[in-house]
Order: sequence, then C-alpha cells, then structure tokens
Amino acid sequence: MAKEAPHHESSIGQSSRYTPPTPKEHYESPKWVPIMMAVFIGLGALSILSRYLIPSFNNTNTPVLVGLCFMLAGLFTATKWK
Repeated sequence: MAKEAPHHESSIGQSSRYTPPTPKEHYESPKWVPIMMAVFIGLGALSILSRYLIPSFNNTNTPVLVGLCFMLAGLFTATKWK
C-alpha cells in the first residue's frame, strides 16, 4: 500500500473577518438582457427578410447590412447573459 503524503499546516491562519455571501444580483443578469437579445435578433431577421419581400429594396443590399448589424448586436448581448 502507498503511504499518504503528510499534510502540512498552513502558515496562514484563518481570518477572523466575516465575508458576507455575494448577492444573487451579482450572478444573474437583469431581465431585460435576454429580451433585448431576442429583439435584436428578431429585428435582424425581419430586416434581412424585407430585402426579399419589399419590392423597393430589390436593388440594394442595405437591409441585409442593417440586419447583420442587428444580429451581431444580439450576439453581443447574448454574451452578457449570465
């Protein structure tokens, strides 16, 4: 049988200070973060679809660019969601 390694006492004693628990709000995102994410992604999808559904946008790619920007904003917002 293998011997167990000896345990050394820590040279740092336990602190006598009380550390309060971290509040729940610190770990959770506000409720508006996932809502804003969904709105950005939805606006991006609608903007890209408008390029193909509205006849006046047939000659321009601006709605696609705007839609991609909205979708990137939604993706950025998704990274902030905890």
